[in-house]
Amino acid sequence: MYRRPLQLAARSVVTAAGRRSACGKALEHESCSRALAASELVRVRVSSPCRTLHISTQLCNVKETPQHTEEEVGAFTKLIEAMGFTAPLKYNKWKIKIAALRMYTCCVERINYDEFFEKCSLPDTLNSWFLVAQVHVWMCLVRMRQEGREGKYMCRYIVHSMWEDVEQRSKIMGIDAMHRKEAMKAMTETFYAAIFGYDEGILSDDCVLAAALWRNLFNRQCEDPKQLELMVEYVRKQMQFIDTLEGNDLLLTGEVKWRPLVEENAQSVLKVARPTYNDTGL
Repeated sequence: MYRRPLQLAARSVVTAAGRRSACGKALEHESCSRALAASELVRVRVSSPCRTLHISTQLCNVKETPQHTEEEVGAFTKLIEAMGFTAPLKYNKWKIKIAALRMYTCCVERINYDEFFEKCSLPDTLNSWFLVAQVHVWMCLVRMRQEGREGKYMCRYIVHSMWEDVEQRSKIMGIDAMHRKEAMKAMTETFYAAIFGYDEGILSDDCVLAAALWRNLFNRQCEDPKQLELMVEYVRKQMQFIDTLEGNDLLLTGEVKWRPLVEENAQSVLKVARPTYNDTGL
């Protein structure tokens, strides 16, 4: 009795297999017909006179160069690189730190602040001194950011040296701890706001740069357009002058010589002689 159900099941399996094979042959035949029709259509379009193909034998000999794909850098990798814990720098870190301190010293000791106070009608205060100093520190940061990881590493210590100097000067002036903390917080906000404004101004026209100087250096209290014109001219010629300095020399020595605030021929920029230093970078 169990044979008849088995025979019926076997017959149904065979019949289904036959149907599937027939359908497969029909689909294969239909796909082949569509492929032939498509190739015929392409052949007709290519052979038409309005679709002329210019085939050159030189293109066959050209090798395809693989396109460079930028490697995606994660947030953790960026954080590690920002802290300076990736591959070793081109120069020793302590040499770069000393060069950063020297560069900040050039921003403080090689600037005639009395001339800036007089020409720009700024009061002789710690805040005015800081506003003039941050312009020169910003110009050094712009220049050193062009030197890769070493330059960025140096920028951090330039800013670090600036805040230590500001704090020491405020202590010498007798400012108490509470007011000194408030002043440091205000100066920090002013500094980073000025950085963004000056970056936008140096990449734009003179009107944008003048607006940034009016907001940050003059504290929105400049009424003489000649003073703004003088400072715009000073920043432009100073940035052009710093760009002529050799990057490796700046990383090893940090020596920056500033052009005077007022000069007869401000458009002339001469390439200065390279500084001399010994094997230890001193």
